[in-house]
Parts: sequence; C-alpha cells; structure tokens
Amino acid sequence: MNEEEKIFMGKMFDPRKKELKDIKHKAHEACRKYNSMDEYDPERLGILREVLGKTGKTFYFQGPVQINYGSHTFIGENFFANFNTVIMDDARVYIGDNVCFGPNVSLMATNHPLIASERMGQNPDGSTTMAEFAEEIHIGDNVWLACNVTVLGGVTIGNNVVVGAGSVVTKDIPDGYLAYGNPCKPIRPITEEDSMLHLYLDEDRPLK
Repeated sequence: MNEEEKIFMGKMFDPRKKELKDIKHKAHEACRKYNSMDEYDPERLGILREVLGKTGKTFYFQGPVQINYGSHTFIGENFFANFNTVIMDDARVYIGDNVCFGPNVSLMATNHPLIASERMGQNPDGSTTMAEFAEEIHIGDNVWLACNVTVLGGVTIGNNVVVGAGSVVTKDIPDGYLAYGNPCKPIRPITEEDSMLHLYLDEDRPLK
C-alpha cells in the first residue's frame, strides 16, 4: 500500500515519502507562481486549475494562497477566497457551490499523534521521521467562512451556514445556522429577520 492510499484509508502515513513530496511540490510550485502573478493576468486561474482535484467554471483565490496537495481539493461552482487562504488537504477537502472565504481562512485536514514518540523520531542515518493521519473536510453550498476561521479535519459544515470571524470549527455545523466561537458552536438558525435588503439601492437589489 502506498502512502497516499494510507491517507485515504485514515491510517498513519509518512508525509516525507517521495511519492507524497512530489505531489505537494507540484501544488506548492503552482501556488508560488499564482501568488507572483498580476491578479488581472488571464493565465493566473489556469495555474491552480491544473493542480486542483476539481473546480467549477467560476472560482477565484485573491492570493496569496497555499495549498498542500491540490489534487485532494474539490471545489464547486462560484467560489471565492480572500487573502491568505491555506488548505492543508492531506485528506480530501470538498467545497460546495456559492462558497466564500474571508481573509486568513485555514482548512486543516491533517493531524499528528499526541504522544511524542509516535509523532517524531529519528532514523539510523540521522534523518527525521514524522507521522500524520488525516480526516476529510466537507463544506456545503452557500457557506460563508468569515475572516480568520480555522476548520479542522473530520468536520462537516452544512448548507447555508455562516461561521463568524475567528472561529475554530472542531465539530459539525448543521444546515442553516450562524455559528461562531472557539470552539465554534451553532448559535441560532439564520432567518428572514437577518435580511439586509434595506441597505440595497433599488437598482442593486439581488434577484431571489
């Protein structure tokens, strides 16, 4: 069994094996190029599209962005991410349609053992060993993750959810909820009373 197969089975894997480093290097180089390009460059989005597992027709990362594997991330239609997005997609990350991220959002689909002797060691040649395990992240449709939100592995965020600024999401969030805090908790359902339509000029009013 190779190291990537171990990841997808939820087993411990070695992130320093060449087969994984090669996948990550391709994604890291794509991010480096993307981050160095002018945001109006028509070739820019294609750089990330080539390494991501899936994208919708319309998606955008403001940048800078850092994605660990790329091929483990699957993005739906009409996606937007603001500055400093980090996706540690050791396990697969699934993002639905009409999702937006504020600045400094991190998706952390990776983890290490708590016991130090299981986490890091040393080979006879002096090189360091490291163990990881990873759980998937699932984000539904019509989700907004506000600035500085961190989502941990194993979490599912439902459809039509808003996660407030600075939250650390360690457990699932049900459909239609406003959630925030550290650890993040569902606070209340989002209702028509939350409408901000009164702030729109008539000509700018969105279509439902």
